[in-house]
Amino acid sequence: MPDKSKSAAADNPAADPRFFAQNGRILLGGSHAGIEYIELRLANRHGLVTGATGTGKTVTLQVLAESFSAAGVPVFAADIKGDLSGIGVKGEQKPNLVARAEEIGLPGYFNAAFPVAFWDIFGEQGHPVRTSVQSMGPLLLSRLLDLTEPQEGVLNIAFRWAEDRRATRDPKMVIRKLRDLRAVIEEMGRRAPELRSRYGNIAPQTVGVLQRRLLVLEEQGADKFFGETALDINDFMRVKNGYGVVNVLAADKLMNNPRLYATALLWMLDELFEKLPEVGDLDKPKLVFLFDEAHLLFDDAPKAMLDQIERVTRLIRSKGVGVYYVTQSPSDVPDRVSAQLGNRVQHALRAFTPKEQKAIRAAAETFVKNPEINTEQAIQQLKVGEALVSTLRNKGEPSMVQRALIRPPMARIGPLTREERDALIAADIENKRKYAEESVVEGAFERIKAMNSTMGGVTETLSDMKEKFGGWFGIGRKDG
Repeated sequence: MPDKSKSAAADNPAADPRFFAQNGRILLGGSHAGIEYIELRLANRHGLVTGATGTGKTVTLQVLAESFSAAGVPVFAADIKGDLSGIGVKGEQKPNLVARAEEIGLPGYFNAAFPVAFWDIFGEQGHPVRTSVQSMGPLLLSRLLDLTEPQEGVLNIAFRWAEDRRATRDPKMVIRKLRDLRAVIEEMGRRAPELRSRYGNIAPQTVGVLQRRLLVLEEQGADKFFGETALDINDFMRVKNGYGVVNVLAADKLMNNPRLYATALLWMLDELFEKLPEVGDLDKPKLVFLFDEAHLLFDDAPKAMLDQIERVTRLIRSKGVGVYYVTQSPSDVPDRVSAQLGNRVQHALRAFTPKEQKAIRAAAETFVKNPEINTEQAIQQLKVGEALVSTLRNKGEPSMVQRALIRPPMARIGPLTREERDALIAADIENKRKYAEESVVEGAFERIKAMNSTMGGVTETLSDMKEKFGGWFGIGRKDG
């Protein structure tokens, strides 16, 4: 006997995820004014999703990821609680989701899975994400280690000294892992008197602080983030059978170290900005980056870090990347960054204190007023799954705010089982082949160890003589 539900699905356009991504738009939900959507050509003007805990932000995040994927746009998203992993399998016909689809006016509610790639800095719940300490650089590393200005100065000297050694004496003096950096800092401390005239003061106390901070970071498992093979950021930008791959970063364990979480994601954004070519305005983004718990990026960030975040957010859209910050309150995002975020979804906020009431007033003022909605009041009355929506239209102007019901996701709402996740990781053969095993490559740790050996000491002395007297006596000159 034929399956009537399958037959109905085959005849219904809403059974295809691409139904929610057509005519250059992705569907967010429905309001009294009609459908609410994001124009794909304006999706790289970034966005902001806000709301209190339990108001539906994670589901909205999933809807965004599904819709962009259906439009052929790859997505990167950090999975804080594990719930987003369910996007890799079909959802279920739950009564509340069917009812929501009917209330919005959709021609039915159907389920689908989306192509996923799982990543994990610790290599436990996805393909390992690695970079080199050298690639991260002293600014981000200073943020990760929570350094003072003098301590950051010595860290900068460490990177500069290693760079000079690579240029003049030893091309293999590369700072790949944390142990490489510890070796460089230790060697600098030992050579502090001779390095002072060229690089500045290297205080023993500061060297000790840096070494302790790096050891703590290693004990927290952060050293798994540093090594080879380093992540190729282009592997986030794959399309399969017309669907953008949703790259899900397992972040539940990573959130035990909020600074590592924020620094790792900022490094990824920075890599995208540095590596991708300028493309101007496209019909749709090349990648959408969903940054959950975005307040961690800005909390106690020094001015230099905020300047970098603002610069990347402002300019990365010309590389075809849309960044969507997800956090509890709009006030979590500094004004100079918030001004760059054109597409906005505001879930409910609660006001129990004067400070929270002020935050709600400020959130209401960011929207283009709708005479039919008391925006400030509506923010406090929104039900789970409801949101105030304003997106960019026409030439980039924000639409009038509407009270909307976000459409139900097609994939599972909730986490995968360990077996389901492992099966999807194993099926991702290309990434598994490339990243599963860490490559052992000689770096600064081994080079400094060799430098301090007997033969290394002789070579070092000759190199010193060559530097000092080569210009006078022609030591080491090459005949033309």
